[in-house]
Amino acid sequence: MHSLWFGTTPRGRRLLAVGAGVLVAGSLAACGSSSSATSGKSHPSRSSGGSSSPSTKFGTATIAGLGTVVVDGNGKTVYMFTADGHTNAPCSDSSGCTKVWPDLPLPDDVKTATAGAGLNPSLLGTKKLSDGETYPTYHGWLMYEYAADSGPGQATGQGIKSFGGTWYVLSPAGTPITSSP
Repeated sequence: MHSLWFGTTPRGRRLLAVGAGVLVAGSLAACGSSSSATSGKSHPSRSSGGSSSPSTKFGTATIAGLGTVVVDGNGKTVYMFTADGHTNAPCSDSSGCTKVWPDLPLPDDVKTATAGAGLNPSLLGTKKLSDGETYPTYHGWLMYEYAADSGPGQATGQGIKSFGGTWYVLSPAGTPITSSP
C-alpha cells in the first residue's frame, strides 16, 4: 500500500495543497465543459494524432539549478519514478498517483514518440503496460509530468518522495538527475 509521504513537512503540506488545488480546478473545468465521446480509456484528455501532443514529441530545456533536462512537446519537464527498490516503477491510476504525476500515453494512432533537439533518438522508446496503453520511455524510463508544474521551465517535482518512491528529472543522456535545484 502506498502512502503520501510529503504531507508531513511544511513544503510537503504546500505541495499537497497545490495538488489538491489542481484536482479541484480540473474537476470544476470538467463540470463546465461540453460533453464529447471518448474511447473509454482512462486518459480522455490526451489528444490523438500528430506531434503537437505533449506525449509524442520530446526535447530538452535548461532548468535553473538542474541543467538540461528532458521535456515533452509543450516544454513541460518530465520525471521518472523509483520506488520500493525498483528503478523504473510504474505510477498507477488505482493508487491515485497519476492524478499528481500524470502519465503520458501515446494516442491510439501513434506508434512511436519523436526525439526533438537535444535528445538521442535511439534512447526514445515505448512500453506497453497492463492497462493496454503504450507509453513513451527515454533510456528505458517511463516518463511522467508533475501536476504542480504549470508550464515550461519548472521542475518543482524534483526529488519529491511520494507514492513509495522518489521523482527525478532526466538528463539528455537518459540518466536521473538526483541533485536538488
